[in-house]
Amino acid sequence: MIKILIDSAADIEQAEAERMGIAMIPMEIRFGEEVFLDGVDLSHRQFFEKLIESDVFPKTSQINEYRWSEAFEELTREGDQVIAITISSKLSGTFSRAKNAAKRFRGQVFAVDSMNAAMGERILCEYALRLLREGRDAETVVRELDDKKKKIQVLAVVDTLKYLRKGGRISGVAAFAGEMLSVKPVVSVADGQVKVVGKAIGSKRGNNLLMQLVEKCGGIDFSMPYGLMYSGLSDEYLKKYLRDSAALWTDRVDPETIPTRLIGSTIGSHIGPNAVGVAFFSK
Repeated sequence: MIKILIDSAADIEQAEAERMGIAMIPMEIRFGEEVFLDGVDLSHRQFFEKLIESDVFPKTSQINEYRWSEAFEELTREGDQVIAITISSKLSGTFSRAKNAAKRFRGQVFAVDSMNAAMGERILCEYALRLLREGRDAETVVRELDDKKKKIQVLAVVDTLKYLRKGGRISGVAAFAGEMLSVKPVVSVADGQVKVVGKAIGSKRGNNLLMQLVEKCGGIDFSMPYGLMYSGLSDEYLKKYLRDSAALWTDRVDPETIPTRLIGSTIGSHIGPNAVGVAFFSK
């Protein structure tokens, strides 16, 4: 049997991982002296409640080699193979630790660098599950993931620059100017890193820019996993985005059936609440 193991940077909570038939290894989140396991004893909604209420900027810890080894030991105990999909190696040292731990399990454990995070990492996991249902062997699945991950696009409109400033992604001066002008930056995971790829004044223009960037990337391959994501305690901005971007979905898919997910701590701590994004494989 081949098992999928994913880290919590894919924004998959433990209960959902069990429903999907995969294993999940959580990252640690620190709010000052408080330590939580992402998606285990701190849900995504609880994370945003704390983020909004707290003056302390949260920090996530990479998953060390020992914890990966423990997980691999447990999952291979009965002779099964494991494909471990991790957050981008350019965002965390987690992949490096997983790869080192996998060396003790040659032929049984394979580590895949998603070069992504959040829903970008999640849709790669969903593609892996599809390949397993088709009966592919572990080596073939890993080759397919390493090839197709290059087509993954993640784009999001961010409501406020405050959290990007707190996380050191932009300067305080740029954040202040942006807040004064109601700038809505569009961020992307490009080459494994989070980057600002555009700016617009106001949410509607931000949504329009997001739609333009989706088309610029080559459009959405609806035959592959895709979905929308949002951050915070309300999906109000997500619904507005769906209205503003109707042209993307019309005659292609029923908007009511589009998978939507709440962003978790790894990316959520940097973009803050009220962000809206899309993740897909480009055509």
